Amino acid sequence: MRVAKRRGCIAQLIGLIILCLVLVYGVAAITAPWSFHIGGVSTPLLSWSATGVLHTKGGNYPLYVFLYPGSHFSRLRMDGLRPTGGVQGSAWLCTSRGVSQYLKMSGTIYNGWSSTEGSVISFRLLEWYIFDTRPIRGYFDLYGRWNGTQLVMEARDSLGHTFRSGLKIEYASVTLDPGSYSEFKAACGSSSLKN
Repeated sequence: MRVAKRRGCIAQLIGLIILCLVLVYGVAAITAPWSFHIGGVSTPLLSWSATGVLHTKGGNYPLYVFLYPGSHFSRLRMDGLRPTGGVQGSAWLCTSRGVSQYLKMSGTIYNGWSSTEGSVISFRLLEWYIFDTRPIRGYFDLYGRWNGTQLVMEARDSLGHTFRSGLKIEYASVTLDPGSYSEFKAACGSSSLKN
């Protein structure tokens, strides 16, 4: 009797997990179908990660970005394009050899309905600390366009706000290619940036 009860609980748990997955994928299919095909490749996990080198007025910094669909986004048009959804995620910026700054990310995708190809994206990368009472945190904004597997971005006219460490990102540009966090860590560890 105990074995049958245990099997019943496991079957219910599996059924609940399947129901949750169907719900998540169903909502994504309706609200963000582009999330199944990000950066020119199939993305069944509804997310995309990439690495690149952020070129700025003050230096070059390895960057890692992890993004997925978000519920909040700008309702304003950009470059004549209508917003089609939100993005959110995380990023890490290598500020010196072996040292990285964690950043929160949120933004908007424009003209990206069934895939990201040719669509425009904008997002803000915001300095993040668990216990931080400062009203203004360091940040910078990037705008770009998808071109196959690459996301080519620049800061346009936004200069951002100085980070707690004193770092200020000015006149930034980056080309993001699909990549992993471990690739970013390796690039940060071998970076020519000084501690």
